[in-house]
Amino acid sequence: MSPGALWGAVLGAAAVTFATKLLGHRVPAHWLARPRVARIAALVTVALLAALVGVQSFTTGQTVVLDARLPALAAAAVALALRAPFVVVVLLAAVVAAVLRAVA
Repeated sequence: MSPGALWGAVLGAAAVTFATKLLGHRVPAHWLARPRVARIAALVTVALLAALVGVQSFTTGQTVVLDARLPALAAAAVALALRAPFVVVVLLAAVVAAVLRAVA
C-alpha cells in the first residue's frame, strides 16, 4: 500500500468516526431512554470487548496461537472474580505472562 493510500485510509476512517460520533449526539434523547435500546447498547459493549480480548489473546497475525497470554488471561479472570482492583488485575496478568515467557 502506498503512503498516499495509507494516509487516505487513515483520514477516511477518522472522518467516518467523527461523523458517527456526531450522529450519535444528534439522536433524540427520548430514543436513548428506551429500556430496549439501553439493554442492547450494554450487550453490544460487552460483545465488542469480548471479541477484542479473544482476538488479542488467541491470535498472532492470522493464526490461532496458545501461548503465555492464555494463562495470563485466566489469572486476570480469577483476580476479577475475586474483585481485585483493576491495577492488581493488570499487574498480575503481566507478571504471569512474563514468568511463563521467561521459563519457555
